[in-house]
Amino acid sequence: MHVSLRVASIFAFGLLLATGAARAQSAPVAAPTTTTPGGAPVTPANDPAYIYKTLRLNRAAFDALAARPEQLLILDIRRPDELTKIGGFPVYLSIQTADVQKSLAFIPRDRVIVVVSNRAHRAGAIGDLLAGYGFHVVGAIGVRDYEDDGGVLSKVQPPPPKTAAVTAADSQPK
Repeated sequence: MHVSLRVASIFAFGLLLATGAARAQSAPVAAPTTTTPGGAPVTPANDPAYIYKTLRLNRAAFDALAARPEQLLILDIRRPDELTKIGGFPVYLSIQTADVQKSLAFIPRDRVIVVVSNRAHRAGAIGDLLAGYGFHVVGAIGVRDYEDDGGVLSKVQPPPPKTAAVTAADSQPK
């Protein structure tokens, strides 16, 4: 089961990389406010914009869950360009935010789920949605928050673009 989930995750990530170029062109999101109304710096613990029922995890809580991978599913809902630019966790199931509802059948129900986005806001929203469908969501985490907390992310380098000569040679009949 562990190997097949990992293979499925790697396959899904590769498929998303291959087909996600059009979605990567979406408009940039505005940067979050860096201070609270009281002037204190915004942290995951005091972020007034985090309004979701799904628990927002810190690095220690996530690491404790990740130490028991046989019981955990990490669901990364970011776009392929975010995964390659920022990095992520070594093993995860990748389903983009817009595709979660139509992909519910592919999400295992026998594991606890941590939903991942950049700063946990999208993850919190999807965590609430999944919990509404009966999934056991234990938290949401942002990879940027995890990294800010001292965590180390895995980075996947996208393949280099094919040159015109290579593409022409590949299209010749053999």
